[in-house]
Amino acid sequence: MGISAALVFTSILSFFSALSSPAYGRIPGVYTGGSWESAHATFYGGSDASGTMGGACGYGNLYSQGYGVKTAALSTALFNSGFSCGSCFEIKCANEKQWCHPGSPSIFITATNFCPPNYALPNDNGGWCNPPRTHFDLAMPMFLKIAEYRAGIVPVVYRRVPCRKDGGIRFTINGFRYFNLVLITNVAGAGDIVKVSVKGSGTGWMSMSRNWGQNWQSNTVLVGQSLSFRVTGSDRRTSTSWNIVPANWQFGQTFVGKNFRV
Repeated sequence: MGISAALVFTSILSFFSALSSPAYGRIPGVYTGGSWESAHATFYGGSDASGTMGGACGYGNLYSQGYGVKTAALSTALFNSGFSCGSCFEIKCANEKQWCHPGSPSIFITATNFCPPNYALPNDNGGWCNPPRTHFDLAMPMFLKIAEYRAGIVPVVYRRVPCRKDGGIRFTINGFRYFNLVLITNVAGAGDIVKVSVKGSGTGWMSMSRNWGQNWQSNTVLVGQSLSFRVTGSDRRTSTSWNIVPANWQFGQTFVGKNFRV
């Protein structure tokens, strides 16, 4: 290979190496999940899971948001002060022949709520979500896929898994002129989010702060600008959705961006 050809080859390698850096939002690979661990599970929300709507992640109507009944509320040990919202788990009933369904079938759920501690009850008798217990309060239809109703509570094994979602990440813009509150849903890959940035057509990239659940806020006036969003998952991969919001956007609207590869 001649010197000039080698220089060209080296330049090409440097270019693609730069594109794969976090600054360009193109971290290669996919989320691989985690190892199996032990916990317990109960259920809530009724047979139609109507009692699971709303919740501490801010997703609101879980049916219209695409989560359906495949959801769970996490104990303090798992909830991570709300940063675990959107993460996905595979769960199996374990070591309870009387109550576990034969074959230990798996369920796949998304974290959409918080199971608060009940310090008036002991950890092993009603205070199931008290720290430091790892506990899943499943939507009732999901609990019934792995165990009998009469069990009430069962031991389980669980692991983090990649979230598989249809379509792109959804950004719902609420608030008013000086306060933009963006609800982020339908996140694939790791599912949970550790950082969000927004860019208006008249601004540079600006970090947003997490208000609660998966609601992220900016106090910059963005009305009248087209918007781009950059989302970073807990696996540090980043997805950038360029100019997905037109300049004539209105509060209350939802826009779809680029999702993570799974």
